[in-house]
Amino acid sequence: MKARKSSWVGAWFDLARTTARATGKINKAAGRATAKRAGPALRKAATTMLTGVVTPTPAPLPAARGGGRWEDGRWGLGPMAMRRYRLYLPPGIRRPVPLVVLLHGCGQDSASFAATTRAAANARAGGYAVLLPEQASEANPNRCWNWFGREVVVATEAGIVKAIIDHVCNVQPLRRDRVFALGLSAGGAMSLTLALRYPDLFAAVGTHSGAVPHSASSALQAGQAMRGRRSPELAHLRHRLAGRRLPPLFVIHGEGDRSVAWSNAEESVALWLGLLAPTPASAAAARATQRGARHAYSVTDWKRDRRVYVRLIRVAGLGHAWSGGAAKQAFSDPRGPDALKLAWRFFEACMA
Repeated sequence: MKARKSSWVGAWFDLARTTARATGKINKAAGRATAKRAGPALRKAATTMLTGVVTPTPAPLPAARGGGRWEDGRWGLGPMAMRRYRLYLPPGIRRPVPLVVLLHGCGQDSASFAATTRAAANARAGGYAVLLPEQASEANPNRCWNWFGREVVVATEAGIVKAIIDHVCNVQPLRRDRVFALGLSAGGAMSLTLALRYPDLFAAVGTHSGAVPHSASSALQAGQAMRGRRSPELAHLRHRLAGRRLPPLFVIHGEGDRSVAWSNAEESVALWLGLLAPTPASAAAARATQRGARHAYSVTDWKRDRRVYVRLIRVAGLGHAWSGGAAKQAFSDPRGPDALKLAWRFFEACMA
């Protein structure tokens, strides 16, 4: 009798086999359909987002100017389900520190995303560590995190990222009760997917320009979700949570995003508030902020038990790019407010 393969091995083969087909399909489903409605400029933006702006790989570890150290490793669910990761530890650690998990977007790698977000400089200033898992080209040709598709595929991908988080928390001086996740685009959708599957793992999570999670089971549906035409099924997610409370949510999105529609930010907020029901959450009036020549932005908070539970930031003039990112990086707009600083301010308040 032949030995049966474990479920994660089967899922890994599904993941490797289907993502190449899905990438081609989603280009047709989203890029071409969107182009018919909105013309060449929008077609170019959709194509850029879906195919990725590929950065040179393999990339070297970012320089740790100002102290601290970078570590490079591989971990996952087993020899056939591994991912590379990069971990930055700030200098002078004498006791365990919080951990921020950063998930890159399509066409990026962990080194380029660390440079875009200024991960090391922000981590030194905030006194936390940064973990950057890296999607494998074997799992997705454009290095997109697989936030949509068959349930087993999405679950396996989320499980791999969780395994990396568990591993670094076991071997490094990190606080398991203060783990946060934040991602860009496909990484943002995966960040929220992780929270929906492992709510007890995170103290708070965030998404930057990400599609609403659990809104698509096919490439066609993913294209529709990115255009703001799909919503998650609350009943299914509420059943899976089984009474567990979701961590606080941080959402930042550009109002000029032509690749992932602004409505995805609103849908992500509605998802969190919907899963919170029947517990009430009160919304405060939006606060507008303008600093120098940077893009103006507005902040809307929803409170639960007198504490901010959801924060939504809308950045004027920002397209599909990391707000306040380093210059000359893919998917980076230096004119925006610093997204990682804003996120950490929210995360830090969640620890108080």
